Amino acid sequence: MKRLALILLLSAALVPSLLAQNTRAQEDKKARLQKEIAIIDKQLAETKKKSSGAMASLSLVQKKVSNRKELIAESDREIKALSGKISAKQKEIDRIQGRLDTLSAYYTRLVRNAYRNRDAKVWYMYILASEDLGQAWRRTGYLRGLSSQMNVQAARIQKAKAELEEETAKLEQIKAQAQKVRSERVKEMNSLKKEESQAADLVSSLKKQQNKYQKELAQKKKQVEDLNREIERIIRSAGKGKGGKTKPVDVKLDKEFSQNKGKLPWPAEGPVTDKFGQHNHPVFKSVKLPFNNGITIAVNPGTKVKAVFDGEVRQIVIMPGYNKCVLVQHGGYFSFYCKLGAVSVKPGDKVKTGDVIGTVDTIAGETLLHFQIWKGTDPQNPESWLR
Repeated sequence: MKRLALILLLSAALVPSLLAQNTRAQEDKKARLQKEIAIIDKQLAETKKKSSGAMASLSLVQKKVSNRKELIAESDREIKALSGKISAKQKEIDRIQGRLDTLSAYYTRLVRNAYRNRDAKVWYMYILASEDLGQAWRRTGYLRGLSSQMNVQAARIQKAKAELEEETAKLEQIKAQAQKVRSERVKEMNSLKKEESQAADLVSSLKKQQNKYQKELAQKKKQVEDLNREIERIIRSAGKGKGGKTKPVDVKLDKEFSQNKGKLPWPAEGPVTDKFGQHNHPVFKSVKLPFNNGITIAVNPGTKVKAVFDGEVRQIVIMPGYNKCVLVQHGGYFSFYCKLGAVSVKPGDKVKTGDVIGTVDTIAGETLLHFQIWKGTDPQNPESWLR
C-alpha cells in the first residue's frame, strides 16, 4: 500500500515536469518549422529575381507546403491539449464551487442561530434552564463556540472564494491561449491554400515546357554522375599510400565517428529540400531523377558550413553544378560539403567538430548546401547520422 502511495506521489510530481517538456518540445518544433519557412521565402524571392527556373521554385514551395502542414498538425495537437486542460480546469472550478456552496449553507445556519440568540437574556435563560451543572456547562460552551465557529467558517469561505477566483483566472488564460492557437491555425490554413495553389501553377508551367526540363534533367544527371565518380576516386586514393600500398585507417577515429550515428551536428541550419535516395520527378512521375547520394539544405546567403566531426581535409575540388567541394576524412568515413563559395581550409588540415569549412555560395538565386556522408565507397543517408 505504501509502495503504491509512493508511486502515485512520484507520478503526481513528474506530470507537471513532463507536460512542461512536452510544451517546450512543441514550441521548439514550431519555431524550427517557421524558421525554415522564412529561409524558403528568402530563397523563393531570390530565385524569382535571378532565375526563371520553375523546377527550383517548385522544390522550395513543396517543402514549404510540407512544413505548413506540420505546423497545422502541431496546432491541432496543441488545441486538443488545451481543450483537455479547459475541461479539467472547469471540473476543478465546479468542485470548488460545490464546496463553497456547502460552506455558505452551513454559515447561513450558524448566522441564523446566532441571530435567534442575539439577546443576552435569552442566553442566560437558556443556560439557567439546564437540568444539571453538566448540561449548563455544555450549553455555555456551545454559545461561546458559536461565535468562534462563525469566524472559522467565514475564513474558510474567504479561502474558497480566493481559490475559485484564482482557478477562474487560470481558466480564462487557457481559453485565451486556445483562441490564439486557433487564430494562428486559421492563418496557417490560408497560407497553405495559397502555397498549394502556387505549387499547382508551377506544375502546370513545367508541364508546358517538358522538352526544356528533360534537357535540364539530362544535364543534371551528368553532373551527378561526374560528382559521384570524383568522390569515389578521391576516397580510393585516400586509402592508398606511397607505391599504391593500402594506407592504414585511423581505427580510433573511425570507431568514434561510427558511435556518433544520429548525434552528429548539422553542417548548416535549414530545411532539407532534396532527400537521399532514388526519387521520381515531382511533375513527370514516370521519370526517375538521378540517385541522390546526399541531401540538399536550403540556407540563408552567407551561411557558414561547419565540420560535422573531427577529421582531416583530403581534397578540395570544383565541379560543374556544385561549385567548390570539400572532402573530410574521419577514419574510414568521409563527409562531403558542396556548393561552397569561399573555402577556409586546405588539403591536409586537421579539423575539429564545428570548425568552419567555408561559406555556401548563391548560384542563380539559390543558396543550397549539398552534403554527403560515405562509409568507404558506400554513400550513407546523412539524415540517419545527423541529430
